[in-house]
Amino acid sequence: MNNLSKEAQGYIYAVLAFVFWGLVPIYFKLISNVSATEILAHRIIWSVFLLFGMILFSRQFGAFKLLIKDVHKIKYLVLSALLVSTNWLVFIWAVGHNMIAESSLGYYINPLVNFALGILIFKDRPSFWQKIAIALAFIAIAYQVFSLGSVPIVSLLLAFSFAFYGLIRKQVNLPALTGLYIETLILFPLALIYFGYLIATDHNAFVFPLNTTSWLLMLAGVITVVPLLWFNAAATRISLMYLGFFQYIGPTVSFLLAIFVYDEILVPEKLTSFVLIWIALAIFSMDGYLKKRRSKEG
Repeated sequence: MNNLSKEAQGYIYAVLAFVFWGLVPIYFKLISNVSATEILAHRIIWSVFLLFGMILFSRQFGAFKLLIKDVHKIKYLVLSALLVSTNWLVFIWAVGHNMIAESSLGYYINPLVNFALGILIFKDRPSFWQKIAIALAFIAIAYQVFSLGSVPIVSLLLAFSFAFYGLIRKQVNLPALTGLYIETLILFPLALIYFGYLIATDHNAFVFPLNTTSWLLMLAGVITVVPLLWFNAAATRISLMYLGFFQYIGPTVSFLLAIFVYDEILVPEKLTSFVLIWIALAIFSMDGYLKKRRSKEG
């Protein structure tokens, strides 16, 4: 990969990261016999160990010095830790309950929620086409509510928890690896206490000697950290606008898995919601691309 240009490397890392995230439901399906809360606990525990080793190896200690100088950032990290753990828990639960398609809808909606938050909080001024895109997303959700009589709670929880997570992390301004380590470290005592409770009540799926399920649970840290490293590598090599286009790979791969591998049923009403969201994203992305192109030409 060293022979490739920096930009080409960035594209490869972006594809690797988002395809990996799109395929992650396969991993959670393999351990769907384990409760979502226990999987979450293992995801936190093993991520802490793996991230500590990586930070030690890469000597990324500068961010900790900045954090000590600005201690009030800890309160933001506590909040971001709660948001990311909520996002993980909802996603794990959704995969285990055959709702991969609905979870992918949440990650399609997420960029539009991010933009809506930018308008509400940072007073960003949307273009005409961006307003159309947000309106279409709202119509897609409203249509599903009225046609099926149910709110796509999983999709909305995933979209909003991740959007607010990104918003909080912007306030902290820490490297992704260090930030995730501190977040998981904040959650680590709770994860250990819960795991201890599972053992005490004999409800633990993780056992000694290690069986297949136990080995798979130990992989939770790798599943969490590896795509993040690829994402970071991509983010340092290509513009955020192009990275934004790649982020649709993840939910698309998950959506295809749901329909063609796990035989999830997509009723016409839900398919209509997906189509409206896809149109909204196409409008939103094309408008952003054209604006960027015009600014370069100007």
